[in-house]
Amino acid sequence: MAASIDAEYPIGIIPAMQDNLIYLLPGTNSCCAVIDPGEAEMVLTLLEQAKLTLTHVLLTHGHSDHTGGVSLLKKKSGCSVLGSDLRRTPEINIVVQDDQLVDMCGFRIRVIAAPGHTSSSVCYYLEPDGGGKGAVFTGDTLFICGCGRLFECAAQQMFDSIKRLAALPDDTLLFPGHDYTVENMRFALTVEPNNMAIRRQLEVLNRDGSLAAIPSSMGFEKQTNPFLRTQSPDIRRTLNLADAPDEQVFAELRRRKDRF
Repeated sequence: MAASIDAEYPIGIIPAMQDNLIYLLPGTNSCCAVIDPGEAEMVLTLLEQAKLTLTHVLLTHGHSDHTGGVSLLKKKSGCSVLGSDLRRTPEINIVVQDDQLVDMCGFRIRVIAAPGHTSSSVCYYLEPDGGGKGAVFTGDTLFICGCGRLFECAAQQMFDSIKRLAALPDDTLLFPGHDYTVENMRFALTVEPNNMAIRRQLEVLNRDGSLAAIPSSMGFEKQTNPFLRTQSPDIRRTLNLADAPDEQVFAELRRRKDRF
């Protein structure tokens, strides 16, 4: 596999296309799931190398850079395809809904509806087992030190979605759909220049490469991600929104990031 992350969850990270991230989740009895396969060839190669059987594909939303490999993977493996947007991705044969629990490969996964990037975006929360850490696959909803663009929804909907994710335990591992970390951190420093946690992490990434940031944790995101820090006095001062509602601060941050 491309990488093993955390002893509890040996999750394979597959960089694809320009900055997409595909995840391979090995489970019991040599079965596995793949999250957001924008392309199929590298996934098939890793499955063969690791002697794993693909049983499930999980889709966070219907954009082609997250679904481009679905047809071939389904044809080759006969896997089940889970997602929320059958209109965009007709290969889906299990339509998921908010708060639905999915048992597969020895894991229990909870679906979290996350409208914002698209109206039908979802995230997948791998619930902790036996006191270990949970993990959340956020697609284009929440990135490391950032959030997704608003294509189909208002800022309020995205803000509500990422607040739901922020309510997960602080040690929850965060696996985003793209590697935008360095750019996101550079933007974050324009609105909160004295955030030393961001500066320290950027030093690590400049030395070790951006993939060293994956996974993040929900606790670290609360320290560094400006979209989760709408109550920060420094951010509010930078935006000249000292007394504004949190959702207005979020919307202004998103507007500025769009122009960054």
